[in-house]
Amino acid sequence: MGIYVNPGNILFRDSRNSSIYIDKSMLISKTNAVYRTERKFICVSRPRRFGKSMAANMLTAYYSCGCDSAELFAGLKIEKEKSFPAHLNQHYVIRIDVQRFVESERELNSFISNIEKSVVSELLKEFPEYGGFHPDSRLKTALEQIFIQSGKGFIFIIDEWDCIFRIAKDCKEMQKEYLDFMRGLFKGADYTELVYMTGILPIKKYGEHSAINIFDEYSIISPKNLGEYFGFTEPEVRAACERHGVDFAQMERWYDGYRVGKLHIYNPKSVADALTWDEIQSYWTGTETYEALKVYIDLNFDGLKEATLMMLGNGRCVIDPSTFQNDMTVFRTRDDVLTLLVHLGYLTYDKQTSEVFIPNQEIEQEFMRAVKVGGYIKMD
Repeated sequence: MGIYVNPGNILFRDSRNSSIYIDKSMLISKTNAVYRTERKFICVSRPRRFGKSMAANMLTAYYSCGCDSAELFAGLKIEKEKSFPAHLNQHYVIRIDVQRFVESERELNSFISNIEKSVVSELLKEFPEYGGFHPDSRLKTALEQIFIQSGKGFIFIIDEWDCIFRIAKDCKEMQKEYLDFMRGLFKGADYTELVYMTGILPIKKYGEHSAINIFDEYSIISPKNLGEYFGFTEPEVRAACERHGVDFAQMERWYDGYRVGKLHIYNPKSVADALTWDEIQSYWTGTETYEALKVYIDLNFDGLKEATLMMLGNGRCVIDPSTFQNDMTVFRTRDDVLTLLVHLGYLTYDKQTSEVFIPNQEIEQEFMRAVKVGGYIKMD
């Protein structure tokens, strides 16, 4: 059992031991269905606080042969699925949290090589019987050698895949180098059994460098068939409120409102916090502040400030999200900024009407703080 190669199940165990746990294990049925198929490349993007890491921890605990997770899945929905025992702790897994390697811009010049060295070092310890690579080998070379000699491939679980586009917003060459690294690691690689990649932003569009185009993308704007795994559904929240004696109507007003395809989704972290502390309030500021929102409103493309005030009055804005470049710096129109705010969780998108709006009272408070500090409205 390693940190990156065939990791254990401690993080998922922590989730299962928590007082608030909502069973999202049927996500595994979706990943099992695409295992070793042309659809095996999955990129899931959703806002902070929406359970990305928990899902990655669950998949790691399920697939990794570095642990025994049968007890952790006992009683969960996935246990009844036919595919469940076939893959339980049966695979070589490489789990990478990219943010661990890019905590600041100081690490930008070395983070790709640090990822490769860290994983290759563990591969050497995990598979000492396989030659053909050494500590300075490229990661792809090491994986190819293991596959050639053993016939076994790897499942990759990559969390915070897009953090470089958020931490180093203006480092375009480094972003391109990173996309090239990801493309080289996965495209046409026989050792790849499944890739589950998660972050806030969809895959960056860079002309030919959008070429991790092997991935099927599931985003907050286009969730495809994974919508119910992007947050808590109404039945899940209603049942949790009944168990904990919390007013469901209050929970709905504060944390519901996110449109994910045809579903209404609740902010899972805020719901869990409200249930834990038995207090309905804004928990958004635990990881985000209104200043981050104000930066984008201040860009004021095409009357963005006026659109914000309209949405604060329960209005909606029609947008075209297709021009968004999937980063945090390239904005050509108001639609690009509003689309980013959807991916960040400040707005929600109704695909049927192509409209964005403020989803709930929790986020409305963040907008009110942003426009107050920006001087767009006067508040008593």
